[in-house]
Amino acid sequence: MTSRLPPFVLTDSYKLSHAALYPPSRAMSAYGAFRASFRRDPKDSRILFYGMRYLIEEYLNRRWTLEDLALSEAFFSTHNSNFSPFPFDNSLFKRFIEENDGYFPVTLRALPEGTVVYPGTPVFTITAEEPYAALVTFLESLLSLIWYPTTVATLSRRCRDTIQVAFDASVDEGADHPIKKLRDFGLRGCTSIEQAIQGGSAHLVSFEGSSTMPAGYYVQKYWNEGKPVATCVPGTEHSVMTAYPTEMEAMVRLIDEYGSGTYACVLDSYDYDHALSSLLPQIASMKLEKGGIIILRPDSGDPVDTVLKALAAADKVFGSSVNQKGFKVLKGCGVIQGDGIDQEIIKNIISAVLEAGFSAQNVTFGMGAALLQRVDRDTMSFATKLSYRLGMDGIHHSICKDPKTNPGKASLPGKFYVKLEPTHQVF
Repeated sequence: MTSRLPPFVLTDSYKLSHAALYPPSRAMSAYGAFRASFRRDPKDSRILFYGMRYLIEEYLNRRWTLEDLALSEAFFSTHNSNFSPFPFDNSLFKRFIEENDGYFPVTLRALPEGTVVYPGTPVFTITAEEPYAALVTFLESLLSLIWYPTTVATLSRRCRDTIQVAFDASVDEGADHPIKKLRDFGLRGCTSIEQAIQGGSAHLVSFEGSSTMPAGYYVQKYWNEGKPVATCVPGTEHSVMTAYPTEMEAMVRLIDEYGSGTYACVLDSYDYDHALSSLLPQIASMKLEKGGIIILRPDSGDPVDTVLKALAAADKVFGSSVNQKGFKVLKGCGVIQGDGIDQEIIKNIISAVLEAGFSAQNVTFGMGAALLQRVDRDTMSFATKLSYRLGMDGIHHSICKDPKTNPGKASLPGKFYVKLEPTHQVF
C-alpha cells in the first residue's frame, strides 16, 4: 500500500543522487508534456488532460517528516550496488521539513482538469528556488504518472465523439444521450484498486456508465460533494446463468426480481442463437407484464454479428418504432456489447447497426481492458524535462534535449506560461 511508504521513496532511485549533480543554481524549472497524439493519430491530436488532482491530494499535499526520512535512510543504506549505501545528502530534506513545515519546496502549476490540449503543450510546470533548486525534478517520476489518467480520459472522449456522430445521424434530439452509451468494465483487468480509481474516474469525465465502483464512489464521495456521477444496472453473469438447471429458470428469476426496471441478461452461456430464437420469445409475456427494459448481452463471437442478431431478434419479439430520422428504436429492449470492445470495434458496430436500419440508441458498449489497461506512457509519449536554470551568477540558461537519433524526443527550452483563451474547451 502506497500509504505505508515514506514519500522519499516515491521516485526513481537515481534521483537521490541528482541534488549533488546539478550545477549550483538560484532557480530551475521543468515541465511535463505529451509529445504525440493518441497512438499517433494524424487526424485528431486532441488530448484531454486529467488526473492531477488525484496525484496532488493523495501524494503531494502531505507533510514529509523526520520519521519518514529515517525510514528512507535505513533503506538507502543498502540500496547501492552490492547492497552498499546509496549516496544521499539529507541536508536539503531535513531543511525543508524544518523550515517548510514538511511540504515539498516546489511550485507546481497545472492546467485545469478536463482541458483540451495538443502535443507539445506543457500540462504542468515545476519551479524550485535556492536553496532547494536542485530538487526541481525529484518529483518527476510521481508527476509523470499523469500519463495514465490523461490517456484513459483521451481514449474515453474519442469513443464519445464516435458515438456522438452516430447519435447525430440516427437518434432524435432528447431521446437519449451518448453519455450513457459506453460503460467501464475494466476493474478486473486492472493491476490495482488505485489504477481502477484513476482510470475509472478518467472515464467518468465523458460518460456516466461504469461498473468500476471504486472510481464511482471515490469521485462522488471526495470530489463531487456527494452527488452521483456513475450509474449501472442489475444483471446476470455466466455464473448466475449456469447455476440454474436451465437458462430459462435464470431468466425468469431475473425478470421476477428486476423486471420493472432496467436489467441486463447475458445470453451466450451455452447457445446464443438458441437463446435469441427460442428463450427470448418464451419470456416475452413475463417481460411485457413487468414493463421494464431488458438489455440483451452477447459475450462471445464476432461483436458486429452478435449485436445485429440481438437487434433482429428483439425487433421480432418486442417490436420497434421508427423515429423522426427514419431509424428503428426497439420497444423496451436494448443490446450491450462488452466483449472485445475498443474504439475501432465501436465504429464497426455502429456502422453496421445504422446500415441495418437501427438507431444507435439501441446499443450500449462495455469496454474493459482496452479502456483501463491497454495503454502505456508511449501511447501519447509523455515526458517531463528540465527547461530552465538561473545560475548563481545571475545568468539565465534555457535548457533542452535534441537527440539526433530521435528528433521526436526533443524538449522545449525556457520558462513557460500556457494561456487558455475564453473559448478553450474544458470538459
